[in-house]
Formats: sequence, C-alpha cells, structure tokens
Amino acid sequence: MRVEYINPFVEAAYSVLKEVLDSNVKRGEIYLKPTSMQIMGVAALVGLAGDVEGRVLFDMTRETALYVSGAMNGETFTTLDELAKATIQELANMITAQAVTKLHDLGFKFDLTPPALFTGDNMEVSTNLGEVEALIVPMELGENGKIEVNVAIRERIK
Repeated sequence: MRVEYINPFVEAAYSVLKEVLDSNVKRGEIYLKPTSMQIMGVAALVGLAGDVEGRVLFDMTRETALYVSGAMNGETFTTLDELAKATIQELANMITAQAVTKLHDLGFKFDLTPPALFTGDNMEVSTNLGEVEALIVPMELGENGKIEVNVAIRERIK
C-alpha cells in the first residue's frame, strides 16, 4: 500500500475529529492488521473503486460512538438511535470527502460508496483484497476512547 493513499486519510481524520469534537485528539501508533478482523462494536465502512480499490473503516466502541454523536449534535445520547447512527455515517463522509479531495488533487481518480454502518458484538469484517493488509491509525480521544481509521487500499488490477 502506497503512503500517498494513506496520508490523506490520516490527515483528514485528525483534522475533522479535532474540529467536530473540539477536544484533544491524538494520533496513536500506526500498525497493520489482516483485512479480516473483528470490529469494536460500531463501524462505518466506505468502499473505494477506480484507480485504487478497497475500503476505509472507521471503527469504535458503542460508548465512543455515543460520545462522538453527542459532541457533534450538542446533546447526550444513551442509545445508538437513528440520529446517532446517521451522525457516525456523516463523520465518515466528512473524513472521506476531505481525503478524497486531496487524492484527486494528486491525480488519483476513484468513486466512493455511501458509508454503511455496522453495529453489534462479535462482528467480523472481511475484505477480498488478496495480500493487502489493513493499515490502522488510532485516533485517541482521551477518556472518550479511540476511533481506529482502518485503511485497506490497493492499486486496481487491470
């Protein structure tokens, strides 16, 4: 996976989270995971197709999702209702849109799927990308948990 694909997502996630949460956001240590992995409880998935193919997954616990939804809406959520879910999807849209704009400026062309939201315990996400590993960039939100930006992208096989 080329670093040109990853950096825009890392930069966009940091920038958007810092803006919408108005709190201390810190980038954690980057690491690799297999593309088949268990999610933490709430995950927004955006698919990519074009010059590159793959997906970006924004993975967090239910508690972190409730915190993020509350911070973005100026209210407190105790359940992951429709507004809270839509807010997590919008967060994924905001981050992905900013990253894709940067990638388009670098000459990469591709399309996105709307964010799909997955919630539940003991769920696993698998991507059929062959030998591609997912690069994980944790965005630490202090006492409010973390959001793992999980990027698995490869150049399209023609």
